[in-house]
Amino acid sequence: MSFTEEINKRKTFGIVSHPDAGKTTLTEKLLLFGGAIQVAGAVKSNKIKKTATSDFMEIEKQRGISVATSVMGFEYRGLKINILDTPGHKDFAEDTFRTLTAVDSVIVVIDVAKGVEEQTEKLVEVCRMRKTPIIVFINKMDREGKDSFDLLDELEEKLGLSVRPMSWPIGMGQRFQGVYNMYEQKLVLFRSHGKQNEEDLIEITDLESKELEEYVGETAAEELRSEVKMVNDLYMEFDREYYLEGELSPVFFGSAINNFGVKEMLDCFVEIAPTPLPRPTEERMIDPYEDEFSGFVFKIHANMDPKHRDRIAFLRVCSGKFERNTNYLHVRQERQMKFANPTTFMASKKSVIDDAFPGDVVGLYDSGNFKIGDTLTGGEVLHFKGIPSFSPEQFRYVNNADPMKQKQLNKGLKQLMDEGVAQLFTKENNGRKIIGTVGALQFEVIQYRLKHEYGASCNYEPIRMHKACWITCDDDQALKEFMQRRRNDIARDKDGNLVFLAESAWMLQMAQENHEQVNFHFTSEFSK
Repeated sequence: MSFTEEINKRKTFGIVSHPDAGKTTLTEKLLLFGGAIQVAGAVKSNKIKKTATSDFMEIEKQRGISVATSVMGFEYRGLKINILDTPGHKDFAEDTFRTLTAVDSVIVVIDVAKGVEEQTEKLVEVCRMRKTPIIVFINKMDREGKDSFDLLDELEEKLGLSVRPMSWPIGMGQRFQGVYNMYEQKLVLFRSHGKQNEEDLIEITDLESKELEEYVGETAAEELRSEVKMVNDLYMEFDREYYLEGELSPVFFGSAINNFGVKEMLDCFVEIAPTPLPRPTEERMIDPYEDEFSGFVFKIHANMDPKHRDRIAFLRVCSGKFERNTNYLHVRQERQMKFANPTTFMASKKSVIDDAFPGDVVGLYDSGNFKIGDTLTGGEVLHFKGIPSFSPEQFRYVNNADPMKQKQLNKGLKQLMDEGVAQLFTKENNGRKIIGTVGALQFEVIQYRLKHEYGASCNYEPIRMHKACWITCDDDQALKEFMQRRRNDIARDKDGNLVFLAESAWMLQMAQENHEQVNFHFTSEFSK
């Protein structure tokens, strides 16, 4: 297969939603269709020991939520599909925002009962800023929820999307009988006896056919015909170019837990979703079809296999062909590196690969060389743009609860901080360590992982803090004076950069006014 054909058979997308909308369940069903797994895990049930393929961290299995992005690939209809399943919980939004830089399109999952929720609004806003193509899947149609037309209005008003239904539900909850696939003009009926099986799918190509009444009854048949006509009158025809420009979002209805309506969406996705797209760098736009290899690290994960203490950097291939045991330039470190065991993923299951193409996500074993946002190239100096970092909003002192395990604690903190889920600050005056996070749940995850992956125990102490600001100054004397006057509020981050820890907004304002020569930065990006 030629280089161009390899690129054109790849579709890389992310799944995003508010927690509990059914995102991880939908991921499971997509993997089932792709033959990548044989049986779906029960995401929430403690009675069933199988857990969702994409939730591979132990704490995720216990809590029933996703706290780290999972990367999975499968083949479907001759295409290589790469799914990035993201955390829905707001405390892990930073991981999701970064992941969105590595995908070419997204599927947004909406709960039919809850409609558009806060976290979904934030994530879709990021996608719209980047003009990322969006498909919407309205989930849990087997439960009672909001009217379908009201949901479409919500998508347009709250998310700012122009929508086009591509399938339409027949009833909902107890009355849910199936969906009419408007994209392929056929009816797919839902059987209420438990899980949906292949033999339960009945196709009716003509909506005016009297056969429709036989399956759904006269009332539901008339309602469906009327609503489909209304959809065709109210919403613009589907236009793939508008979709690819992020201007039009197809909408599908279904029930992921029952494996219903998922195939219709997947079949449409593989036809309309974009192949790998160009990526901006500070130097120029990178075309995926260029011969020269380039890619960037958007995620780092320590201990994907706790038995082997391995640390993996996730690299999105942007152009050219990535090859095993080939020297590539690590741009930030200005040195050549090669990789003996690059891997692809099925959640936590890894397999070594010889090559990868634009759109693929490659796992690189890392001994501490990578930071999020790092670039690898065939030799050109490039810096990919748009990979966000966030100033922490919550802070706590971290204390060693087991003096015999100081080494393990230090190692665990360093590796977990490298993943980018939190920041570590060490105070200059007394050496005390402070963890800063975007959300409170991250403290719990860090504590859990330190214990179960590194054998280290820690506890937290509250600290009054408003903001962590990185500081730089061209005048050595002015910097020295600032550090002397504010010595109790000075720390260093894990890379040794100076940080000012402001107790309150007022204190930060006073520091800025009294030390005009000192520059205050609200992300650490300036130091790269």
